[in-house]
Amino acid sequence: MEPTLNKELLTELLAFRKMLHANPEVSGKEYNTAKSVAKFLKTCKPTKVIENIGGTGIVAIFDSGKPGKSVMFRAELDALPIQEINSFEHSSIIPGVSHKCGHDGHATVLLGLARLLTEQKPKSGKIFLLFQPAEEDGEGAKAIFSDSKFKTLKPDYIFAFHNLPGYPLNQVVIKNNSFTAGVKSIIIQINGKTAHAAEPENGLNPALAIAEILQESAKLSNNDPNRDDFTLITPIHIEMGEIAYGISAGYGEVRLTIRTWDEDNMEKLTTELIGCIKKAAINQNMPITYSWTHEFYANQNDDTAVSLIKEATSILSFDIFQRKFPFKWGEDFGLFTQNFNGAMFGIGSGEKSPALHNPDYDFPDEILPVGIQLFHQISLQILS
Repeated sequence: MEPTLNKELLTELLAFRKMLHANPEVSGKEYNTAKSVAKFLKTCKPTKVIENIGGTGIVAIFDSGKPGKSVMFRAELDALPIQEINSFEHSSIIPGVSHKCGHDGHATVLLGLARLLTEQKPKSGKIFLLFQPAEEDGEGAKAIFSDSKFKTLKPDYIFAFHNLPGYPLNQVVIKNNSFTAGVKSIIIQINGKTAHAAEPENGLNPALAIAEILQESAKLSNNDPNRDDFTLITPIHIEMGEIAYGISAGYGEVRLTIRTWDEDNMEKLTTELIGCIKKAAINQNMPITYSWTHEFYANQNDDTAVSLIKEATSILSFDIFQRKFPFKWGEDFGLFTQNFNGAMFGIGSGEKSPALHNPDYDFPDEILPVGIQLFHQISLQILS
């Protein structure tokens, strides 16, 4: 007998999702979120629950005890440092922190799958449910990979989904090859020397070096998502001097994000940007240092994994949309698809849903059953 998403289960999951939404925690600090998730998981009677992976991460293992393939499904635990402006009953009780990307919903989908697996363990092989911390700052996947507890798992396939505002509610969005961009950020520090504003020649003012870096890096951008060689460099933050009209600034800082569709183009763009920085240092006779942060690898969807999503969508008679080019935002699930056969897909959150990371966004609970059923159907196809 097939497990079912009955009204009682959906009511339980909805209450849990709203509890997570009301009690958000930022990247790397998901202590209470992880405790709540682990407590729920243990009621689902998995073969094993591994806690504290890569920090606050959790893996629940449903093992058939028989040889066969293994499949991993991943969701995220962290929220964002954004003040919520919604006034519904489950709005965030933590000032300045809220679930504005839908990770509360993604995690609840995995818990729904765990409930189905309580009724029907896999008939062969294993199913891993991964609850990952710190997706928003790009550190969570790296921490998971560096943890020895994770290295023993080695799934044959791995899947994740993201809810997508702007797409029809419950529409399944797929794409072969790159699904999301590779993204990383650079901090450029111009280490000049302060002087009297009347005698700037006695110091090293970073202004011209900043201007040159901005102008030259802008030439490296090709912000056309239809092109395979898409590149985008976006200025994020600029700092220089103090509001003191008698002082010629001596220190400057520029922060940029850079984006490409794949890792080869990312390496090329990185080299070119570093070239711009070194050239500005020479041209302006200015000591400049730089460091990288918030790195997200491009999500490279495996063709077979995408076919499995298509097949599951067809079996369940869900609406499907084939996207032409990747999303420009980063998602650290990319580190998983760089190392395992797998795929990320999207589920539409509604064409009028507020955008991700907006202070009025809330995960649409109507898509919970679609996510749960899709993950379950994919597992049946792989482990049948």
